[in-house]
Amino acid sequence: MNTQKALTFSRKDSAKFFRTLNKRVNDYFKENNIKRTGNYKLWIKTIVMFALFLSPYFLLLTLDIPTWAQILLTVVMGIGMAGVGMNVMHDGNHGSFSNKEWVNRLMGSSIYILAGNVYNWKVQHNVLHHTYTNIHGHDEDLEAGRILRFSEHAEWRKHHRFQHYYSIFLYGLLTINWAITTDFQQMYRYMKRKLSYGKFPNPVANWSKLVISKLIYVAMWIVIPIVLTDLAWYKVVIGFLIMHYVAGLILSVVFQLAHVMDEAEMPMPEKDGTMKNTWAIHQLKTTVNFGAKNWLVNWYTGGLNHQVEHHIFPNISHIHYGKIAKIVKETAKEFNLPYKEYKTTRKAIAAHFKFLKEMGMKPAMPA
Repeated sequence: MNTQKALTFSRKDSAKFFRTLNKRVNDYFKENNIKRTGNYKLWIKTIVMFALFLSPYFLLLTLDIPTWAQILLTVVMGIGMAGVGMNVMHDGNHGSFSNKEWVNRLMGSSIYILAGNVYNWKVQHNVLHHTYTNIHGHDEDLEAGRILRFSEHAEWRKHHRFQHYYSIFLYGLLTINWAITTDFQQMYRYMKRKLSYGKFPNPVANWSKLVISKLIYVAMWIVIPIVLTDLAWYKVVIGFLIMHYVAGLILSVVFQLAHVMDEAEMPMPEKDGTMKNTWAIHQLKTTVNFGAKNWLVNWYTGGLNHQVEHHIFPNISHIHYGKIAKIVKETAKEFNLPYKEYKTTRKAIAAHFKFLKEMGMKPAMPA
């Protein structure tokens, strides 16, 4: 599980913050006699999200629907696609959907009909992002090529001055890039670096799974609608792109609000690869919550607005974040540590684009 250069987090937590917090959270589950994984609420959400995602698909295949309704249905599919990703796939691939491993694998595999790949996602998200959160050069969520600048440690280019204007248009391309290029590039890179979450996969089997799953994906979303319906091929392609754009926009914005903010620190390691803080304190300093009191945001984003709780306890289902948030917040305050949050999603979005504008300004020359 090596990265570009091995990093180590401090082990000096003299106040025993994480040990105290972990005990309190464990006590919460024991005292209430509940499991840390999902419950019936998560199963209900799973049904709703898959219905939003796939019902329009079958309606388009079987009914003669006017063009305006076809467009509306593809938008609903995009909303459902993002919902499945945040609520079902995410918990599944963190092993927190169920206490049964086969259920987690099944729900995690929903990423294949979202255009992604389990191996790539687990390496990028579970290994690189959750371990090296907001560390430039290690957390790939901060990487946006040359077109966007998310960190003061990234190289500045002239066009970045306008990124707070054009970024929103690029955010919608997230999942379509998964489908076309990103998965192939990531698999090549991760396999070459021998990265994995768990046992390192057989290269031939891993590449075969990627290619076969992509062929099935194209057949499901492009070939079958063209062959089985009277829809013109270009309408199918446009609908496919609308679905992806809506999903990509939602997913990008939700993830950006947690880490690409002025409040979220982006510390760099010392020359010897050591980090100043322990891993748990690092998560507190690099992560931001938003809209925690909004029931719709809580419900739809799969608890991804509770990123502080998620980053410290990634193996606990998001169904419980609302309850354990109070424990995390009070414990952080007790140990004089930050607990960063925006009261509303609107304020968080405004802060994100303000931060993008700051990162787009030409850096001052060092004295």
